[in-house]
Amino acid sequence: MPASQWTRSPDGEAVSPFGFPASRRQNERMDKALILVVEDDLALLEGIRELLEISGYDVLTAANGREAIEKLDQARPDLIVSDIMMPEMDGYAFHAEVRKRQDLIAVPFIFLTARGEKMDIRRGKSVGADDYITKPFDDEDLLVAIESKLSRWAGLRRYREEEISDLKHRILLTLSHEFRTPLTYIINYADMLNMGDPSVTEDDFREFMDGIRRGARRLNKLVEDFLILVELETGEAVEAYLYRRQPIDDTSAWLRVVARRFQSQAEARGLELKLDIPDGLPTLIADEAYLANALERLLDNAIKFSTDASQRVTVQARAEDDHLRVAVIDEGRGIRADRLEELFDVFEQVDREYHEQQGTGSGLAICRGIVEIHGGEVGVESQEGQGSTFWILLPLRPPDMVSLPPGKSI
Repeated sequence: MPASQWTRSPDGEAVSPFGFPASRRQNERMDKALILVVEDDLALLEGIRELLEISGYDVLTAANGREAIEKLDQARPDLIVSDIMMPEMDGYAFHAEVRKRQDLIAVPFIFLTARGEKMDIRRGKSVGADDYITKPFDDEDLLVAIESKLSRWAGLRRYREEEISDLKHRILLTLSHEFRTPLTYIINYADMLNMGDPSVTEDDFREFMDGIRRGARRLNKLVEDFLILVELETGEAVEAYLYRRQPIDDTSAWLRVVARRFQSQAEARGLELKLDIPDGLPTLIADEAYLANALERLLDNAIKFSTDASQRVTVQARAEDDHLRVAVIDEGRGIRADRLEELFDVFEQVDREYHEQQGTGSGLAICRGIVEIHGGEVGVESQEGQGSTFWILLPLRPPDMVSLPPGKSI
C-alpha cells in the first residue's frame, strides 16, 4: 500500500485507508527510531520516506552511497535501508564503508534491490546484511522487516544494559577490597616521606619510593583490567576487534616477541622460558594488542604459580588444519579437577587459600573473552602436582561477525 494513502487519526495514530491502525509497536517504540534510506530512484525514495514517517519513524534520505556517507556524519541511524545498484557508490561499497565505523558496525542493514537473483541475495548475506528485500515489494513487507530488525536490536541493547548493570555491581564490590591495599601502600609510604624524619636513610627513602611505585602499578593494572572487562561485557571489544584486526604476516616471530617479554620475570623466579615455536607458522588474522594481552595473561599466571621445584615454562605453537594452537605449559602445583570448570569465571581466583594473589581474579576471564571475539577457544588441562597446560585455539580465517556466545557473558 503506498505511503501516501496512510493518514493520521485525531489522536495521532497511523491509520490505513481501510481504517486499520498501525501496530502498537509502531506507535510506541518506533517513534524513537531514525532510519537512513538510500535509493537513487527519487520517486521511490520519496514514497519510502512517506511510508516510514507515517509509520512513526524519523527518516534521513540519500540518493547514493556517497551522499549517504555525508548524512552519517550528521546523525547516527538506528537502521539503514539501501538500494544496491546506484551511481557513484553502490550498496555493497556503502555497506563496507558503514562497517568500517565503530559506532555503526552493529547497526541493522537491509538491502533493497530490483534484482532478485540468488547470486545477489547470496552476496548480500555474505557481506553481513541483516535482510534483503526485492523490488517491487509490499509496504507491509518492508515495515515488518524493519520492525523485526529494530526489535531484535532493542532486545540486544536491553540485554547489554542488564549485563553492564550487573558488571558495575560486581566491580564496585571488588573495588572496595582490591583498591584498598595498593592505596594503603601509597598513602602510608607517602606519609612517611612527608614527616621529614631526619633518621630516614637513603635506603629507607628508596624503599618508600619503591612501595609507592608498586602500589601505583597495581592500581594501574586493576584499572586496565576493569576497562577491558567493560569493553568485553558491552560489546565494544567486538567492534574494536572488527575494526583493528589485520594479518600477522610472520606469526612465528610475533609469538616469540610476545613470549620474550617475560624473560626477565621467569629468570627472577629461577625458571627457563622455553620457546617451542617453529618457523613458518601460517598467517593469523587478529587484533594484535588484544591477542598479545590474552597470551601475556597466560604467561604471567604460569610464572606466578610455578613452585620452587619448577624448572621451566614452555610456550608451544602448532598449526592444526585451519587453526593455530598456542599452549603455555608450566610445572607448577596444578589445579584441582573440581575447580577447572569455574577457572575462567570473572572475579574467580582458584586456590586462593594456597596462594596470596594480587588482583581481581579476572585475568583468565579476560583471556577467554579476547579469544572468543577472535572466533577461538581457550581451555586448560591440569593435574595436581604436575603442572598445567593452558591452550588457545584460533581460526586462521575468523568469521566476519563474532560475539560472545548467546546468553553468555564473560
